[in-house]
Amino acid sequence: MKKLAVADATLRACEHADNALGFKEKIEIFKQLDRLCVDVIETAPVSKGRSDVLFLHAIAPLSQKCVISCAMPLDETMLELTVEAVQKAAKPRINIFAPVSAVQMEYQCHKKPEAVLEKIAAVTALVRERGIETEVSFTDATRAEHDFLCAAVKAAIAAGAQVITLCDTAGTMLPEELFDFISKIRQDVPEVTQVTLSVECSDVLHIAPACAIACLRAGVTQFKTAIGVSEMLPLQALADLMKVRGDSLGVSASLNRTAGASIIATVEELIQGKFTTAPERKASSEHGGDWKLSSADDMAAIGVAVKKLGYELSAEDLSNVYKEFQRISSKKELVTPKDLDAIVATTAVQVPPTYTLKNFVITCGNTVTSMAHVVLLKNGEEVEGFSTGDGPIDAAFLSIENIAGRHFELDDFQITAVTEGREAVGSGVVRLRSNGKLYSGKGISTDVIGAGIRAFIAALNKICYEENS
Repeated sequence: MKKLAVADATLRACEHADNALGFKEKIEIFKQLDRLCVDVIETAPVSKGRSDVLFLHAIAPLSQKCVISCAMPLDETMLELTVEAVQKAAKPRINIFAPVSAVQMEYQCHKKPEAVLEKIAAVTALVRERGIETEVSFTDATRAEHDFLCAAVKAAIAAGAQVITLCDTAGTMLPEELFDFISKIRQDVPEVTQVTLSVECSDVLHIAPACAIACLRAGVTQFKTAIGVSEMLPLQALADLMKVRGDSLGVSASLNRTAGASIIATVEELIQGKFTTAPERKASSEHGGDWKLSSADDMAAIGVAVKKLGYELSAEDLSNVYKEFQRISSKKELVTPKDLDAIVATTAVQVPPTYTLKNFVITCGNTVTSMAHVVLLKNGEEVEGFSTGDGPIDAAFLSIENIAGRHFELDDFQITAVTEGREAVGSGVVRLRSNGKLYSGKGISTDVIGAGIRAFIAALNKICYEENS
């Protein structure tokens, strides 16, 4: 059984769209692709400078198993910034894009074929000198002169390229034509058997899955896919192909079949800007309606109310919640869902902390992107995370997720003032969902951001304790 590598280029392709993704959406898409267990996640060139570098730094700690590949033009002046961006990843890769058709060399590269060959060898060698895995993608390869393409592939491999990708940029090849094209390259450039041979099929003619099968039979072992990008092989199509015909074709892929369709649908929604909420999640986040409780309600009623909020508590935790509820209801005529949520966060599942807050720095304003740098202590050692976000709270929460190395669904976030005046103490409640279960945490601070951070950490500690992570 031959193992195929799946290199998803959604983040790379979407960067060139008219409605380019925001930082938060790109982070979420990366997390979803990592959950899907794709082998390689490709990102766009660092053309925006420091903001693109920051994005690569933000996703680097989020995965230890997938390759993070950063695209780079055939230009050595982009090398230092690209290396800086990707080198913190557990498995970094730089993907050099080299035009090889006559039209692209003339209008994109503004160089003669001989100069392009020299450039391919020089830039590839520079990347390999940095010790980073190197891929060379030949754009518009199917319209290149065959002899020149063979020379370019040989030059890249001789300079140290470990992955060679042939791109059907024009998207005009039929499956049998693509089979002949790949087979002839393998015949005339025997060196490709020593590297990973990859292909980027086009779906312009809506035949990318058939083209993928042809390439597979011709000896290709890595396929470029994307979600919600009409010009590329759909990831769902490749997943379906592996599921239905993988065994008969003698190939397998590491894709997460169980949650595959759900994850792909989530990414499509992110790309399209349709942030939908499942009915049961919506009901939970709204605290099950406008019901209220009073001192006359017994433990059974409190148990029902807690379930409405989405919690599953042990008998001991429910008993602790009920005792605190009795204390609150003796001083307050009616207890609201938000009150009960805070009680659960404060009294249920109290655990020894895995993480404690050391310090945090927040930068925000109406003319700058919010950024957060959070330092936590784990087993006495400092661990830090930083991120940008759609506000100071969002940036802070993303920073903590970077430290934890995983994403949690934020089911609810509340901030209330405990005292009055300018120096009022803020109380925060955070509800996180992990593996379908809700965990809540409460934090108190003299500022709302600090309260929110402490509440998030409290909920995170409960998850770590219960899941032993």
